[in-house]
Amino acid sequence: MTTSDDRTGGDGVPTLAEGTAVVTMELERGVVGDEATLTQLRDAARERGTLEACGRLVAAARERGVPVVHCIAQWREDRRGTVLNTPLTRALARNPGQILAGSPAVELVDELGDTAGDLRSVRHHGLTPFTGTDLDAVLRSLGTTTVVACGVSLNVGVLGLCLSAADLGYRVVVPSDAVVGVPADYGDDVLANTLAMVATITSVDALVAG
Repeated sequence: MTTSDDRTGGDGVPTLAEGTAVVTMELERGVVGDEATLTQLRDAARERGTLEACGRLVAAARERGVPVVHCIAQWREDRRGTVLNTPLTRALARNPGQILAGSPAVELVDELGDTAGDLRSVRHHGLTPFTGTDLDAVLRSLGTTTVVACGVSLNVGVLGLCLSAADLGYRVVVPSDAVVGVPADYGDDVLANTLAMVATITSVDALVAG
Protein backbone atom coordinates (compact mmCIF):
# COMPACT_ATOMS: atom_id res chain seq x y z
CA MET A 1 0.00 0.00 0.00
CA THR A 2 1.27 3.47 -0.83
CA THR A 3 2.08 5.58 2.21
CA SER A 4 1.66 9.34 2.47
CA ASP A 5 5.42 9.75 2.26
CA ASP A 6 5.37 7.97 -1.12
CA ARG A 7 3.09 10.68 -2.50
CA THR A 8 5.57 13.49 -2.01
CA GLY A 9 8.67 14.34 -3.95
CA GLY A 10 12.10 14.49 -2.43
CA ASP A 11 11.50 18.10 -1.34
CA GLY A 12 8.17 17.24 0.30
CA VAL A 13 6.03 18.60 -2.54
CA PRO A 14 2.88 16.47 -3.03
CA THR A 15 2.63 14.51 -6.27
CA LEU A 16 -0.14 13.01 -8.37
CA ALA A 17 0.18 9.39 -7.34
CA GLU A 18 -1.74 6.44 -5.93
CA GLY A 19 -4.08 7.43 -3.13
CA THR A 20 -4.65 10.89 -4.59
CA ALA A 21 -7.79 12.21 -6.27
CA VAL A 22 -8.31 15.56 -7.97
CA VAL A 23 -11.60 17.12 -6.88
CA THR A 24 -12.91 20.04 -8.93
CA MET A 25 -15.44 22.47 -7.48
CA GLU A 26 -18.26 23.89 -9.62
CA LEU A 27 -16.34 24.26 -12.87
CA GLU A 28 -19.65 24.55 -14.69
CA ARG A 29 -20.71 26.81 -17.53
CA GLY A 30 -23.32 28.35 -15.24
CA VAL A 31 -20.68 29.25 -12.65
CA VAL A 32 -17.49 30.17 -14.53
CA GLY A 33 -18.50 29.78 -18.16
CA ASP A 34 -20.67 31.46 -20.75
CA GLU A 35 -23.86 30.82 -18.72
CA ALA A 36 -22.49 32.33 -15.49
CA THR A 37 -24.74 34.34 -13.18
CA LEU A 38 -21.90 35.69 -11.03
CA THR A 39 -19.93 37.36 -13.80
CA GLN A 40 -17.40 38.81 -11.35
CA LEU A 41 -16.30 35.31 -10.37
CA ARG A 42 -16.25 34.16 -13.98
CA ASP A 43 -14.12 37.15 -14.96
CA ALA A 44 -11.69 36.60 -12.07
CA ALA A 45 -11.23 32.96 -13.12
CA ARG A 46 -10.59 34.01 -16.70
CA GLU A 47 -8.18 36.78 -15.81
CA ARG A 48 -6.18 34.61 -13.42
CA GLY A 49 -5.97 31.70 -15.86
CA THR A 50 -7.65 29.48 -13.27
CA LEU A 51 -9.58 27.39 -15.78
CA GLU A 52 -6.50 26.67 -17.89
CA ALA A 53 -4.60 25.66 -14.75
CA CYS A 54 -7.43 23.32 -13.76
CA GLY A 55 -7.34 21.87 -17.27
CA ARG A 56 -3.62 21.12 -17.03
CA LEU A 57 -4.11 19.56 -13.61
CA VAL A 58 -6.89 17.17 -14.61
CA ALA A 59 -5.10 16.25 -17.84
CA ALA A 60 -2.02 15.26 -15.86
CA ALA A 61 -4.14 13.32 -13.39
CA ARG A 62 -5.83 11.33 -16.16
CA GLU A 63 -2.48 10.57 -17.78
CA ARG A 64 -1.23 9.08 -14.50
CA GLY A 65 -4.39 7.16 -13.69
CA VAL A 66 -5.32 9.49 -10.82
CA PRO A 67 -9.11 9.81 -10.42
CA VAL A 68 -10.82 13.11 -11.20
CA VAL A 69 -14.11 13.86 -9.45
CA HIS A 70 -16.18 16.87 -10.51
CA CYS A 71 -18.42 18.38 -7.82
CA ILE A 72 -21.43 19.83 -9.59
CA ALA A 73 -24.29 21.90 -8.21
CA GLN A 74 -27.63 21.73 -9.98
CA TRP A 75 -31.19 22.75 -9.16
CA ARG A 76 -34.61 21.67 -10.30
CA GLU A 77 -36.62 24.30 -12.13
CA ASP A 78 -39.20 24.25 -9.32
CA ARG A 79 -36.38 24.47 -6.73
CA ARG A 80 -37.66 21.40 -4.86
CA GLY A 81 -34.86 19.91 -2.79
CA THR A 82 -32.98 23.23 -2.72
CA VAL A 83 -33.44 25.35 0.38
CA LEU A 84 -32.73 29.01 -0.34
CA ASN A 85 -31.58 29.74 3.19
CA THR A 86 -28.56 31.95 2.51
CA PRO A 87 -28.16 35.40 0.95
CA LEU A 88 -26.03 33.83 -1.79
CA THR A 89 -28.52 31.18 -2.87
CA ARG A 90 -31.42 33.61 -2.69
CA ALA A 91 -29.56 36.04 -4.94
CA LEU A 92 -28.66 33.29 -7.42
CA ALA A 93 -32.25 32.04 -7.48
CA ARG A 94 -33.40 35.33 -9.00
CA ASN A 95 -32.04 33.94 -12.27
CA PRO A 96 -34.73 31.43 -13.38
CA GLY A 97 -32.14 29.55 -15.43
CA GLN A 98 -29.64 29.22 -12.59
CA ILE A 99 -27.78 25.85 -12.86
CA LEU A 100 -30.88 23.91 -13.91
CA ALA A 101 -30.51 20.14 -14.14
CA GLY A 102 -30.20 19.05 -17.75
CA SER A 103 -29.38 22.54 -19.02
CA PRO A 104 -26.13 23.81 -20.60
CA ALA A 105 -25.44 25.68 -17.34
CA VAL A 106 -24.47 22.46 -15.54
CA GLU A 107 -22.10 21.27 -18.26
CA LEU A 108 -18.41 21.34 -17.40
CA VAL A 109 -16.29 24.06 -19.00
CA ASP A 110 -14.31 23.20 -22.13
CA GLU A 111 -10.97 23.86 -20.44
CA LEU A 112 -11.33 20.54 -18.60
CA GLY A 113 -11.00 18.60 -21.83
CA ASP A 114 -12.59 15.18 -22.30
CA THR A 115 -14.40 14.46 -19.03
CA ALA A 116 -16.17 11.29 -20.20
CA GLY A 117 -14.04 9.03 -18.01
CA ASP A 118 -14.19 11.26 -14.93
CA LEU A 119 -16.53 10.85 -11.97
CA ARG A 120 -19.19 13.31 -10.83
CA SER A 121 -20.74 14.11 -7.48
CA VAL A 122 -23.93 16.15 -7.76
CA ARG A 123 -25.57 18.22 -5.05
CA HIS A 124 -28.93 19.99 -5.06
CA HIS A 125 -28.62 21.94 -1.84
CA GLY A 126 -26.01 23.67 0.25
CA LEU A 127 -22.73 25.41 -0.39
CA THR A 128 -20.11 22.69 0.04
CA PRO A 129 -19.60 19.36 -1.74
CA PHE A 130 -19.35 16.76 1.05
CA THR A 131 -22.50 17.42 3.07
CA GLY A 132 -25.48 15.38 1.87
CA THR A 133 -23.71 13.96 -1.20
CA ASP A 134 -21.91 10.76 -2.19
CA LEU A 135 -18.51 12.47 -2.44
CA ASP A 136 -16.96 10.92 0.67
CA ALA A 137 -18.19 7.44 -0.28
CA VAL A 138 -16.89 7.83 -3.83
CA LEU A 139 -13.44 8.95 -2.66
CA ARG A 140 -13.17 6.15 -0.11
CA SER A 141 -14.20 3.59 -2.73
CA LEU A 142 -11.23 4.81 -4.79
CA GLY A 143 -8.82 4.40 -1.87
CA THR A 144 -8.28 8.16 -1.68
CA THR A 145 -6.29 9.56 1.20
CA THR A 146 -5.19 12.85 -0.41
CA VAL A 147 -7.57 15.33 -2.03
CA VAL A 148 -6.21 17.87 -4.51
CA ALA A 149 -8.81 20.65 -4.58
CA CYS A 150 -9.31 23.06 -7.46
CA GLY A 151 -12.04 25.30 -8.84
CA VAL A 152 -14.23 28.00 -7.33
CA SER A 153 -14.53 29.77 -5.12
CA LEU A 154 -12.16 30.52 -2.29
CA ASN A 155 -14.91 32.64 -0.76
CA VAL A 156 -17.17 29.67 0.03
CA GLY A 157 -17.10 26.45 -2.00
CA VAL A 158 -13.40 25.59 -2.14
CA LEU A 159 -12.94 26.73 1.46
CA GLY A 160 -15.77 24.43 2.56
CA LEU A 161 -14.41 21.56 0.47
CA CYS A 162 -11.01 21.80 2.14
CA LEU A 163 -12.32 22.15 5.69
CA SER A 164 -14.71 19.22 5.28
CA ALA A 165 -12.04 17.05 3.67
CA ALA A 166 -9.67 17.75 6.55
CA ASP A 167 -12.41 16.99 9.09
CA LEU A 168 -13.06 13.66 7.35
CA GLY A 169 -9.40 12.68 7.63
CA TYR A 170 -8.11 13.41 4.15
CA ARG A 171 -4.84 15.15 3.48
CA VAL A 172 -5.64 18.27 1.46
CA VAL A 173 -3.54 19.89 -1.26
CA VAL A 174 -4.44 23.16 -2.99
CA PRO A 175 -2.63 24.37 -6.12
CA SER A 176 -2.94 28.14 -5.71
CA ASP A 177 -3.13 28.85 -9.45
CA ALA A 178 -6.10 26.48 -9.87
CA VAL A 179 -8.39 28.28 -7.40
CA VAL A 180 -9.73 31.82 -7.24
CA GLY A 181 -11.92 34.06 -5.13
CA VAL A 182 -13.65 37.42 -5.47
CA PRO A 183 -11.99 39.83 -5.29
CA ALA A 184 -8.95 37.88 -6.43
CA ASP A 185 -6.68 39.41 -3.81
CA TYR A 186 -9.14 38.37 -1.10
CA GLY A 187 -8.80 34.83 -2.40
CA ASP A 188 -5.04 35.15 -2.02
CA ASP A 189 -5.60 36.16 1.63
CA VAL A 190 -7.79 33.09 2.22
CA LEU A 191 -5.01 30.88 0.87
CA ALA A 192 -2.34 32.53 2.99
CA ASN A 193 -4.26 33.02 6.23
CA THR A 194 -6.78 30.19 6.36
CA LEU A 195 -6.17 27.33 3.95
CA ALA A 196 -2.44 27.23 4.63
CA MET A 197 -3.37 25.98 8.10
CA VAL A 198 -5.33 22.98 6.81
CA ALA A 199 -3.82 22.23 3.40
CA THR A 200 -0.52 22.05 1.57
CA ILE A 201 -0.39 25.03 -0.78
CA THR A 202 1.48 24.34 -4.01
CA SER A 203 1.10 24.95 -7.76
CA VAL A 204 -0.09 22.96 -10.75
CA ASP A 205 3.43 22.95 -12.19
CA ALA A 206 4.84 21.47 -8.97
CA LEU A 207 2.20 18.74 -8.91
CA VAL A 208 2.68 17.89 -12.57
CA ALA A 209 6.46 17.86 -12.25
CA GLY A 210 6.42 15.62 -9.18
